[in-house]
Amino acid sequence: MSLVQSTDYRPPRLLFNAHLETIYPVAFRKIRLYTSCETIIIDTSDGDYFEVDYYDSKATKTVIISHGLEGNSRRPYVLGMAKVFLENGWNVIAWNYRGCNGKPNKTIKSYHSGFTDDLLEVIRFADKPQIERIALVGFSLGGNLTLRYLGGDEMVNRKIGGAVVFSVPIDLHQSCLRISEPSNFLYSQRFLKSLKAKVLEKARIFHEIDTRHLTKIRDLKTFDDFYTAPLHGFQDALDYYKKCSSMYVLDHIATPTMIINAGNDPFLTPTCFPTDLAKRHPYVHLAVPARGGHVGFTLLNKTNIYWSEMKALEFVNRTG
Repeated sequence: MSLVQSTDYRPPRLLFNAHLETIYPVAFRKIRLYTSCETIIIDTSDGDYFEVDYYDSKATKTVIISHGLEGNSRRPYVLGMAKVFLENGWNVIAWNYRGCNGKPNKTIKSYHSGFTDDLLEVIRFADKPQIERIALVGFSLGGNLTLRYLGGDEMVNRKIGGAVVFSVPIDLHQSCLRISEPSNFLYSQRFLKSLKAKVLEKARIFHEIDTRHLTKIRDLKTFDDFYTAPLHGFQDALDYYKKCSSMYVLDHIATPTMIINAGNDPFLTPTCFPTDLAKRHPYVHLAVPARGGHVGFTLLNKTNIYWSEMKALEFVNRTG
């Protein structure tokens, strides 16, 4: 059975609602890695670049970690996942989307929820002759990217044996509306502040970008209408959401894949829980813990290992 109503996650008592579960790891978690990384620039075919942090433990298997919207490779949730895999015999690649490494990228476009071209470049980089297995882990937007690649690419790399994604807005339109609700005001404004700053920075180089709309934008859909969609070749936000939501390609996934979305995730709507598909799909598994928030799943213990990290390692080790 591919649908798992997961009941083995129990949040700490002090994290008594979804917002605390979401915010606590961002604000208070500290991760120390004992394996140093090499930051590598990957040049793209369209004249741009992005950076990856490569942790080489001389293993024959590599995990690729994809971060969330306006995140980066040094966020606690990325480093926590990297640490667990490194300590269990994996190489780790944590990559930054274009413009997420603290530096502007070179072209007018950057990244979006369905832009799998650069993930494909990371997979090619990971596919070294000595590597026997590759696994994918994605968070939020990075989860959607991962699912889009697995279900939308005709030539999925044969070394990829499994994937685990967390807190995934597989229905981009409904999730965008949900995050713009008053209860999520702090999150949406944080994202908008970062996204708007990048538009202003990019407009200094690309003068065709019209920044006059920025002061009027109050929600993510409007931002996507004016900037994300047109800068990346979509008609508008709805066209972007329809063409990039991973919900439309889940049926085509032929790699063992686990989607873990908390039932109380403040960013997700019922359409982000593909229960009917998971019941019949041979490869797509869905776990729905009642709690966890958005990219939370905190455990307070001496190891500083989170529930999500244990589940990801367990799944990809099992799928081979």
